[in-house]
Amino acid sequence: MPNKALFVIVIALASFGAPHSRAEITYPWCAQYGAGFDGGGRNCGFSTYEQCRAAISGNGGYCERNSMYVPGAEVSSPPRKLRH
Repeated sequence: MPNKALFVIVIALASFGAPHSRAEITYPWCAQYGAGFDGGGRNCGFSTYEQCRAAISGNGGYCERNSMYVPGAEVSSPPRKLRH
């Protein structure tokens, strides 16, 4: 299995086990993988078009803008309390 495909699989599996935060972070680019009999897969976790293109390289598919992305809506973490 090519390294890129393995990377995509690892990222996909890791995202299923990740705890959900109060707000979902969206990214501007989605990878739509091959559209075989089951419709293929979709990953909307890319900050740049180049990242998306690298993920689909050798796997087939295409990149498109994420219609759910809202610029500037990134979640910031609360400020840390300093110990004295």
